[in-house]
Amino acid sequence: MFQNTTCSLCVINSRGEREPFSFWKVYRGARKVGASKDLAGRIAKTIEREILPDTKTSEIFKRVKSLLHKEFPAAALRFSLKEGMRKLGPTGFPFEKYIGEIFLKKGFRVRLNQNISGFCCRYEIDFLAQKDNSLIIGECKYRNLAGQRVELKAALSNYARFLDIKKGYSSRKSGKNLRLKSLLVTNTKFTSKTIRYCKCVGSDLLGWNYPRKKGLEYLIDTQKLYPITILPSFKKDLADVFASKRIMLAEDVLRLDIEEFAKENRVPVNRFKSLVQEARILLRED
Repeated sequence: MFQNTTCSLCVINSRGEREPFSFWKVYRGARKVGASKDLAGRIAKTIEREILPDTKTSEIFKRVKSLLHKEFPAAALRFSLKEGMRKLGPTGFPFEKYIGEIFLKKGFRVRLNQNISGFCCRYEIDFLAQKDNSLIIGECKYRNLAGQRVELKAALSNYARFLDIKKGYSSRKSGKNLRLKSLLVTNTKFTSKTIRYCKCVGSDLLGWNYPRKKGLEYLIDTQKLYPITILPSFKKDLADVFASKRIMLAEDVLRLDIEEFAKENRVPVNRFKSLVQEARILLRED
């Protein structure tokens, strides 16, 4: 349902809500992926000139991506990050693997899908990430539809479980020297109530644009930890092939012997060659 927002030029966002078109949102989006001030300005002006009332933001996204691709292909690929993250599904397990790879790159020892005892119950944990005496108890909330948010109830259940796990570790000699932290991770955004609650209880969050200027997309961009699903030539039928080999990052494609890999998995080598070429553009390796 559209909201009755009054504006001279409204667009329809991913939640189906009417909102004013923002020249600066388009400009900042282009700048964020590496476009120059001049290119970002020209793209924003083109969009402002072309769009009609009630254009969907998804259509604006496609047009911005197309304009970026003409002059800066690497930026166009980075502009697809949110879309690439949604392709990690549909089950959420590939997202957990991907997050695990990010923590491995950051120097943590990572274990996925662990069953561990709390004080009262046993729980299945998406991932444990340990560095020195710090242990992160991680819960992943994957969303594959644009506009979805992680609601307060997810944070409530996650923190209640964390408290029981923490009490369980404290009761065992082996866990007394560990400093436990709760972390809720998502490929989308958190509601304001979720953020307010987690700030209050001291539970960490990692999601889209959160923490501010240190969110998941910032971590990915600054360390070039792009998911392989960001590459245009990646198709769903290759997901199991790569996941079975723990190849979750675009940079991992550049380390493959693609001739051998294609033969081993009975996939035409040209499909892997396209992925390698796109990864080089994305990571500026050529």
